[in-house]
Amino acid sequence: MAEDCLFCKIARGEIPSTEVYSDDEFYAFRDINPAAPVHVLVIPRKHIARISDASVDDASLLGRMLLAANEVARKEGIAESGFRYAISCNKDGGQLVFHIHLHVLGGRELGWPPG
Repeated sequence: MAEDCLFCKIARGEIPSTEVYSDDEFYAFRDINPAAPVHVLVIPRKHIARISDASVDDASLLGRMLLAANEVARKEGIAESGFRYAISCNKDGGQLVFHIHLHVLGGRELGWPPG
């Protein structure tokens, strides 16, 4: 974990959040500015600044992150009705916090293309 990273601090419990899921590798919490009725961020406890920084060594971690996100969707009751995953990369991609995070969005019909 990175010392000054906002999401690392959240995962360590140094900054309050509303936990949805937690295990040894991942932490999931409610977005403070939700874009849908269900908006949860899934983060790896390992600090990786952006998805484009992930290496082949991170492949299994990223796969397990999807499985953790699937569990979040089930827990939030949106697995059957449908949901969206989103990962932003860098400024033009909309990334605001430089620690990879997967958005789990649902609870309403989501349009395409996204906003």
